[in-house]
Amino acid sequence: MTWVIELFHSTVREVPAYRDFVEQRGVRVDGVQTLADFSALPITTKENYHRAYPLPELCRGGRLPIGDHLAVSSGSTGEPCIWPRRIADEVGTTRRFEQVLVGTFGADQKSTLCVVCFALGNWVGGMYTTAACRNLAAAGHPITVATPGNNVPEILRVVKAVGGYFEQVVLLGYPPFLRNVIDAGGRAGIDWPHHRTKLVAAGEVFDEGWRARVCEQLGAEDPALTIASLYGTADGGVLANETQTSVRIRRALAERPQLLPSLFGQARLPTLCQFAPNHRFIERVEDRVVFSADGVLPLLRYDILDQGGVISAEEMAAFLREQGLAIDGAELDAEAEPFVYVFGRSGSAISYYGANVYPENIGPGLHRPELAQQVTGKFVLEVLDDGAGARLRVTVELARDTEPSARLTEAVRISIEEQLVQQNSEYAHYVPASRRTPDVVLKPFGDAKDFPAGSKHRFTRH
Repeated sequence: MTWVIELFHSTVREVPAYRDFVEQRGVRVDGVQTLADFSALPITTKENYHRAYPLPELCRGGRLPIGDHLAVSSGSTGEPCIWPRRIADEVGTTRRFEQVLVGTFGADQKSTLCVVCFALGNWVGGMYTTAACRNLAAAGHPITVATPGNNVPEILRVVKAVGGYFEQVVLLGYPPFLRNVIDAGGRAGIDWPHHRTKLVAAGEVFDEGWRARVCEQLGAEDPALTIASLYGTADGGVLANETQTSVRIRRALAERPQLLPSLFGQARLPTLCQFAPNHRFIERVEDRVVFSADGVLPLLRYDILDQGGVISAEEMAAFLREQGLAIDGAELDAEAEPFVYVFGRSGSAISYYGANVYPENIGPGLHRPELAQQVTGKFVLEVLDDGAGARLRVTVELARDTEPSARLTEAVRISIEEQLVQQNSEYAHYVPASRRTPDVVLKPFGDAKDFPAGSKHRFTRH
């Protein structure tokens, strides 16, 4: 990975903020010549680097670029940040979209309507997605892009008006929002299976029960060829993406959860993607994902607080052999891309009687077939005091036109508890038996307090 060594030296020369950052920490610049040297460099973060310097000083040449693009982060961890982008930055990102749209969905052979369902405007997701899809169309792929944004009536209007003229429709957006779109479309008479609908999702970890349920709604037989997730951030763009191989591996692991700790170090199922190491250099530092990327605002060993790690293709192949997992299409030779696995942002867990309870532990309980049509999959996880001690509460969003009932509340409560005890050994051993059953509150679709429309959903409340 000599390119990251070169990136380090060019960044020190051309970026005033980074030069000051390493000088303040006593880094001997000419001593950074190997990957081991690079891996000893200090970690940068939003707080100690991006927020610590004026924006122009973070850019090459010490000034804001002329004629390029300014993106804004979602602000999910606090104050929104500005990220200058250049057109050249879209090249690597477009390749990740190509791997999904062309490599998995066959958009080089099938006329494809890509409907961008991310928020548009300054927010980076929608604009980046639009640019990448248009770049693929400009390269000659039969792709047409529509940009209704996160406006459900507009999305449905586009699909109804022109979806039938294409061989497939691809919806690109945030997973819970895409589920809302599919539900609303079904009520509006849209035949999603007829449109051979596919999804590109980003922004959150979802469980395989969610993928299976949505594929059922889409009439899709092979989930690995129907739904793909992107791992992207406002800071670094798209870092990695699910492939047919990674999806098939993840689905196999979901069926054998006892294997998760030996591969990922935790008994929960992360997002599993593959990445191009010549585009983004990704490392595991302690229990987090740290990346390096070139750009008008280059980032070196940047920590976005996502828990996860990296597995080489060779390591993954060896693990599959050892466990006797035969994965169709998993040809993990020396040329295969490495894997990155991501649990989500550090601090997303709720501590309950010493047990870390994660959103990923709750989702599978809501995606069982007998419940999936009655709830959207969104929830809020928190710990409250009921006067007799701590109590775990899960507030669950009902599907549109579904009424709450004592029977449904009890079914959701039982399902969530079963999944918690099965998946989370800390929960099973630390939490007193009398406190394992969570309180469940059912809220109507789009509840203004817990599930407001048009905003990025937060699954935990501290």
